[in-house]
Amino acid sequence: MLTVRYERLGVRAGDGLLDLGSGAGRHAFEAMRRGAEVIAVDSDAGEVKDVSWMMRGLAEEDPAVAATGGSGKALVGDAVALPFSSGRFDRVIASEVLEHVPGDQQALSELARVLAPGGTLAVTVPRFWPELVTWAISDEYHDKPGGHIRIYRRSVLFSRLRAAGLEPYASHHAHSLHSPYWWLRAAVGVDRDDHPLVRAYHRLLVWDITSHTFVTRLPERTMNPYLGKSLVVYARKPA
Repeated sequence: MLTVRYERLGVRAGDGLLDLGSGAGRHAFEAMRRGAEVIAVDSDAGEVKDVSWMMRGLAEEDPAVAATGGSGKALVGDAVALPFSSGRFDRVIASEVLEHVPGDQQALSELARVLAPGGTLAVTVPRFWPELVTWAISDEYHDKPGGHIRIYRRSVLFSRLRAAGLEPYASHHAHSLHSPYWWLRAAVGVDRDDHPLVRAYHRLLVWDITSHTFVTRLPERTMNPYLGKSLVVYARKPA
């Protein structure tokens, strides 16, 4: 389930790509399949270990990676102190990261620093009004360790990208089916994975991801402008 549109980001074979806050690696793996030289960074050592293992498997067994020459490695890192030289990457992805980082402007400045002149960046954050509804339903959702510590308006995110020396050039919304899911989670208890309604909705989301069926994809695309859970913004570093 990708949030970023690689065509808008401009990912090409041979690009150096940083996936900050890579999590389970969904964006990193797709970038490898498109021929990018990917470095996935996350603060969770367990996630990094799993992503490293999967990257080795893709390099050895995925025909798309073999055809495009993509490569990847993963490491533990800090969003506000990236261990890379300035201008190291052609493309940067930071998906659902900034809402967790106390020093978000510092993190954006770091992303701008490691992005090459003329390179492009995609940042995704929870959309303002669906996130606001979730916060209104449950304090636990944002108070627990590792939870979301801020809510972004589109204009605020644009302003902070510009303050980091980046110029936004496109945006869209994604994952409208996920907004009601998180409202439900907030209502019954964020940690209640065993709740029957949560389990049923989760099965629907997994079916949508694995089946790629128009039964769910068409309604989601139709609702994304109004109900999309994620805001995706693309920006360019001036050449």
